[in-house]
Amino acid sequence: MSQNERLIHASVDDVFAVLTDGWGYASWVVGASRIRTVEANWPQPGHSIHHSVGSWPLLIDDSTTVEAYEPLRLLRLRVRAWPTGEGIVEFEATDEYGECHLVMREHTAKGPATLIPDQVLDPILHLRNAETLQRLALLAEGRNP
Repeated sequence: MSQNERLIHASVDDVFAVLTDGWGYASWVVGASRIRTVEANWPQPGHSIHHSVGSWPLLIDDSTTVEAYEPLRLLRLRVRAWPTGEGIVEFEATDEYGECHLVMREHTAKGPATLIPDQVLDPILHLRNAETLQRLALLAEGRNP
């Protein structure tokens, strides 16, 4: 399992406003290129964002579904990117003196990517997720300049 942590200079409210904006997902998730639709009850468990992964002309249409949601504390997603497979991505937030300490965890759950040893996959996920958290932080920190 890959894990990244970041202190975001924004409130937990502002971080979760970005995390739970389905239409903004592609602006901070590395690899997501566009959002096709967001189900009305997103981010409630069982509801999905339908997105595309990759770059033209190699776009893959897939989805991300909420597995668990505790407002201002936890968001757990099942991320699909077939043909590589599926992963579980979890964001856990805590307030630190008005700023947000955010932990992002990711592991493969299904498909061919599960055959890649953790020693190979985790460093790649760690680098990608560091950039994801950087983008998320910039958006959250920019909400209340």
